[in-house]
Amino acid sequence: MTENHVSGMEASAASVLKRAVELDQTGRFQESLVCYQEGIQLLIDAMKAVKDESKRGHYREKIKGYMDRAEHIKSHVNQMKEDGKYHEQMKISEDATGYSYEALFKPYISSAFTEVWVEDPYIRHTHQLYNFLRFCEMLLKAPCTVKTIHLLTSQDEANNSQQGSALSELKGSLSAEGVTLDLQYSSTIHDREIRFDNGWIIKIGRGLDYFKRPKGRFSIGYCDYDLRQCQETTVDIFHTKHTKTLKEPQN
Repeated sequence: MTENHVSGMEASAASVLKRAVELDQTGRFQESLVCYQEGIQLLIDAMKAVKDESKRGHYREKIKGYMDRAEHIKSHVNQMKEDGKYHEQMKISEDATGYSYEALFKPYISSAFTEVWVEDPYIRHTHQLYNFLRFCEMLLKAPCTVKTIHLLTSQDEANNSQQGSALSELKGSLSAEGVTLDLQYSSTIHDREIRFDNGWIIKIGRGLDYFKRPKGRFSIGYCDYDLRQCQETTVDIFHTKHTKTLKEPQN
């Protein structure tokens, strides 16, 4: 492995670990833990690639410091989970980018994750239906084995045939992937939250519909949601040991 390659890994590690420290300092512990783990692994890979013992010692010292901090955060997060007091909040600012569903939900998806409950009254119009489709695609690509996706939403009274047709097609497509879409409607739903069966609850002020409309069909951000500008919203993350089931629809 060339010296440039090692330098590249070290630079990548520094960038990820800088982000970890920033998240750590703002109380976004679960996200910071993911970044610490990624950064530590990059430093380990860089250390394995060098032969100079003084450089290896330098890497070992850095790795130990970050590992100690990561273990401290993990213990802190586990204790808050146990006490039922875990809550962190992030604010997505107007026109911000970098908040795709993969980026937002990744820290809270574990390998043991199999079931998700989505409550969002606005999975009705075309762009909202595409948002939900992208959310489902994200789950299929995530390091988990999702088996059931529950959706509670409201019916589009003006054009319920499009909504029904789209969700029916998605249900069939998910079924072919071994995933069940459990669809329910409610005329009184107003809360927006997403619950994972590993205990994480994510409440987004705007639900899944926090992206701005792209400037055009061939504008940057049209396909890649990490590059899509966002509308201002707040995300609250909680953890509970007992994940409730989907609410009964009220008509």
